[in-house]
Amino acid sequence: MLAIIYGSTTGNTEDAAKKIQDFFGADNAELFDVKDTGLAAVEYFDTLVFAIPTWDYGEVQSDWEDVWDEIDSTDFTDKTVAMVGMGDQFAYAEWFLDAMGMLHDKVVARGAKVIGYWPVDGYDFEASKALTEDKTAFVGLALDEDCQPELTEQRVKQWCEQIKAALSEKCSVDG
Repeated sequence: MLAIIYGSTTGNTEDAAKKIQDFFGADNAELFDVKDTGLAAVEYFDTLVFAIPTWDYGEVQSDWEDVWDEIDSTDFTDKTVAMVGMGDQFAYAEWFLDAMGMLHDKVVARGAKVIGYWPVDGYDFEASKALTEDKTAFVGLALDEDCQPELTEQRVKQWCEQIKAALSEKCSVDG
């Protein structure tokens, strides 16, 4: 069972979270709006998907902002985390998906194992805090409902298949 924890102002991130839940099925994935539940689900789930949009000039969305400091005191040891970032690669090209990158750094510092890195191919942006060190991938699924909404469905499906495979490997190794 995995927890999908999201924050959403316009509904785009919530829609992406629901697509992920649809892929895994409601029996295997539970949705949590960070605005309503905070980080409470972290304690009860070993596998987490965090969905976070970047606002304006690389800022954290307001619902995530409310729990931002709490992340620093949350233990992610033995937790597997995957991330989804929402952003606008043209209007905010210098800050594309920065919030996802900042969240990634926080949970890794607290012991999380991150899966679900996503290639940068097919995106056009100037800079991002969500890039891996070698800059060939994002630290999670990159979605742009403003400029590439027609690609969201396929990207979510491919990424979910990648996550499912990584979790299957983890279970066979742990099992």
